[in-house]
Amino acid sequence: MKRFLRQAAVLVAITIVSGSALGVGVVREFQGSSNITTADFEVRAPWILDWRVNSEFSQLLGFEIDLIDARTGQHNGQVLATKRRGNGVKLFEQSGRYRLRITSSLAKWQIKIEEISSEDAKLYTPRGK
Repeated sequence: MKRFLRQAAVLVAITIVSGSALGVGVVREFQGSSNITTADFEVRAPWILDWRVNSEFSQLLGFEIDLIDARTGQHNGQVLATKRRGNGVKLFEQSGRYRLRITSSLAKWQIKIEEISSEDAKLYTPRGK
């Protein structure tokens, strides 16, 4: 049993190290239910923003995500604007240091920033609006 646990721990360690060495994996996760500007995060392209929005008030919710250049404060565009519950994924092809400005009205939200491989980026299909 000890040998099995040791082998499993080594396998997990190798997986974690190889994933981070390739720059592939989750960079940051954010969640909440109010307006915020997130902490800075740095990503290498290609990367995705995976979002989920839920609400008990489906007729009243509003949710927007804006991408901000963390070094200059420049607005790089609106990533999402919705008035419905749902989820989606957005692909980005530019590396950088960013933050997200989130505007939320009666919504609970979760956002995951994840670096992906070039091969996975080629298979990307937009999801959500």
